Amino acid sequence: MREVEAAILARTPEHDLVPSLDRIRAVVELLGDPQRAYPVVHVTGTNGKTSTARMVEALLHGFGMRTGRFTSPHLHSVRERISFDGQPIDEERFVSTYADIAPYLDLVDARSKEAGGPTLSFFEVLVAMGYAAFADAPVDVAVVEVGMGGEWDATNVADGQVSVVTPVAVDHQRFLGSTAPEIAAEKAGIIKAGSIAVLAQQEVEVAEVLLRRATEAGATVAREGLEFGVLTRTQAVGGQQVSLRGLGGDYEDLFLPLFGAHQAQNAAVALAAVEAFLGGGADTLDMDVVRSAFAGVSSPGRLEVVRRSPTILVDAAHNPAGARATAAAIPEDFAFTHLVGVVAAMADKDVRGILEAFEPVLAEVVVTEAATSRAMPVDELAALAVGVFGADRVEVVPRLDDAIDTAVALAEEQGELGGAGVLVTGSIVTVAQARGLLGAAGR
Repeated sequence: MREVEAAILARTPEHDLVPSLDRIRAVVELLGDPQRAYPVVHVTGTNGKTSTARMVEALLHGFGMRTGRFTSPHLHSVRERISFDGQPIDEERFVSTYADIAPYLDLVDARSKEAGGPTLSFFEVLVAMGYAAFADAPVDVAVVEVGMGGEWDATNVADGQVSVVTPVAVDHQRFLGSTAPEIAAEKAGIIKAGSIAVLAQQEVEVAEVLLRRATEAGATVAREGLEFGVLTRTQAVGGQQVSLRGLGGDYEDLFLPLFGAHQAQNAAVALAAVEAFLGGGADTLDMDVVRSAFAGVSSPGRLEVVRRSPTILVDAAHNPAGARATAAAIPEDFAFTHLVGVVAAMADKDVRGILEAFEPVLAEVVVTEAATSRAMPVDELAALAVGVFGADRVEVVPRLDDAIDTAVALAEEQGELGGAGVLVTGSIVTVAQARGLLGAAGR
């Protein structure tokens, strides 16, 4: 397993890709197009993709289907990206899948190099492995989350029977464009001819782009706020109680063990996607199955409580839109009177925008640096934080473990009855490392 993982990680990382479907298409053609051996629910968007994909899979599995799920990035193990029935692929199957496709990877690499092109990237290899493993299982349906964008994302060699677009915002500008409508045009590339496009609520300009693509593709459209949506939501212990309007009817009093209005919206999108997949949205699904599936869903690293006394939350917000959603959820779902932030972010992100989104809910912030070459240096992050929070609300602690200890100490100064807590955020890498440090990696 270590040897295979090292071989894959030695390839071009997913954040430094050469946009093209040529290489991945060549691989899957050599493999006999495994991505066409089962129907696909394809999920794109800027925020909420992984949570939505996990909910879609939970619902489909609840209805007795053998499911495959491909998501990215991972928190602790690369095996998390390829899952069966909600569980990561085991080491033996991961290694054997790689061994099965390795000769074809070598062949495509050689052809690409001869033509002056790059070899297959880390992400492209994992996509090929996921599609091959799902075909070999076999699965009844694959829920596939894009890595980045849509049109040229490696997952887009599959044609989704249902295409899901979660909220679109500005991120990955280097590859996708500098405005939300430009980014939406890339993401709309997963909407295929004859599919059902399930669209989360979007900015008007974004919605126009997505609807135009759906019309061109001859896709049927289901829109949050019109054909489906959230009817009501109330806070509950360990999550929230929601009522959803689906394509085929209303679903009352569902418990969702996740926090925030954005997760209720993700649930509505997931439900509509499953209704569309199972029957085109014509009929109401079995309420008991839906209720049980949602009650058992999880989304690690997304506004997740990993420790008590004081309460420590981790959240993978890595762009301003995601940070705003988290910041809006915190005062609704938690009774903090003093929340200390621990922030480490990637240098290629809108870090000031992330800090500005969190400023209203953080009493003070400890800035630090995640252990990755992509991390923004702590001194640069500190300068941005001082500009947003003021010097008296910023602590600078270079190591993440020490930063968490510092934040806990600051929270504990408020006393046990002070309603103090800690939020660790800024990137998925930061959250993964924090979960490891706090003993939550095995959950």
